[in-house]
Formats: sequence, structure tokens, C-alpha cells
Amino acid sequence: MKPVRLTWEARLAVMLVAISICVYAIKFLFFGDNGESNTLSYIFNSLGFLPINILIVTLIINRLLTMRTKREQQEKTRMVIGLFFSEMGDALLRKMVLWDKAPEKLRESMQVTKTWSKNDYALAKRHASLFCTQTLPTPEDLIAIRELFMQKHDFLLRLIENPVLLEQNSVSKLLQDLFHLGEELASRKDILSLPASDLAHLTGDVNRVYCQLTTAWLGHMEYLSRNYPYLLSLSLRKSPFLVEDQVIVTE
Repeated sequence: MKPVRLTWEARLAVMLVAISICVYAIKFLFFGDNGESNTLSYIFNSLGFLPINILIVTLIINRLLTMRTKREQQEKTRMVIGLFFSEMGDALLRKMVLWDKAPEKLRESMQVTKTWSKNDYALAKRHASLFCTQTLPTPEDLIAIRELFMQKHDFLLRLIENPVLLEQNSVSKLLQDLFHLGEELASRKDILSLPASDLAHLTGDVNRVYCQLTTAWLGHMEYLSRNYPYLLSLSLRKSPFLVEDQVIVTE
């Protein structure tokens, strides 16, 4: 049986509690517990409680502060992801849905509503992983997204410089795939004359970004549904999976 390895917090807690027990044991062993309050008794009581005080401050309060900081970082990350979809992500994802050979299957799975549960989002992500590799962009389509990448190049650079985003593996992977696709397209001077083999290679890069974007969009909708329902409403009316935007509220 593999031995259980304690974390540094657990080892520190055991050590501090042991020190506190030793201090009180020495007090009772040499001075007893006659109920009298004197200077030595006060000193030993203070020394005995000192490790417990350190334990409370170092572990418990530090853990609470760490959790708070992590929540704040996640909030900032989600705000930047929302900005990404507003600036570029929605437009890019809408184009890729149009290039999908069977967009109806994915659109059906992406009909997010305000009442969706965590299980609904999980199911949609599984469906997305099955249907997000079916794009077939034309050379004209590739030229269009190359121009989009050129327009948003500075914006993407600012995103990649954000240390908060780089701590999120899924977001950093998406940015890496976006930069790779942009670099591949920028390296081709004449996309219209590319051979079928090179177009197939670029299509693979597009499909990789398509999957990453779809999953990230679902994650962003799930976050908005839990925290900002009014922002979710607008995002759903502008969903890249709709045939046409439905920004105007009719109900």
C-alpha cells in the first residue's frame, strides 16, 4: 500500500500542535495545575497558545485570502474572455459555423437557454467535441479570416500579455491555437493558388480553433448564466450559432 503523503500545511499543523502539547506538558509536569495564576503560569500559557495562534493565522486566514484572490482572478479572466468574444470571438465563430458541412447538428446542440443546468452545458460540450471538426473553408474564407486576424493582431497581443489569462490552461491553449492559425495564414501570400494538400492542412488548423472556440463559448455562457443573467440574455440573442441575430427583444 502506497504511503499517504501529507501536504506542507498538514505537516506544519501537526508540528505546531505537537509544540503546543509539549509546552503545556512541561508546565503540568514541573509546575502542576493548582489553579494559581502567576507569572510562570502566564508565560507557559502564552507560549503554549503561540503555535495555535500561528496555525490559525498562517493556515486558515492565509487559505481564506488565497481563495479570495483566486476568485478575483477568475472574475478578471471571465471579463477578459467576454471582451474577446465581443471583439473577435463571436465574429470568428460565426464564420466557422457557416463553413461547417452540417451546421444544423451543432446549432441544435448550441441552443442555450436561461434555464440550462450544469448537466445541459456538459452535454452540449460533449456534442460540440463530436461536431466541431467538419468545417470546409474555401480559399476566400481563409482570406477573410486572415484579414480579421490582421485587424485584431494588436488586440490578441494584449491578451497574450495578460498574466491572468495564461494561468488558465484552456484559455492559453485557445490563444496558442489562434496565433498558430493566424501565423499560418499570414505566411501564405497567395491563398487562392494553394494546392489541395495545403488547404487540407489549413482546414485542420481551422477545425482545431473551431473546437476550442465552441467549448470556450459554452463555458462563457455558463458563467454568465450563474453570475450575470442580463449579460447572458444579450449574448444568446447575438449567438454565433443563430442563422440571424435576434438582438431586438420581442417578448
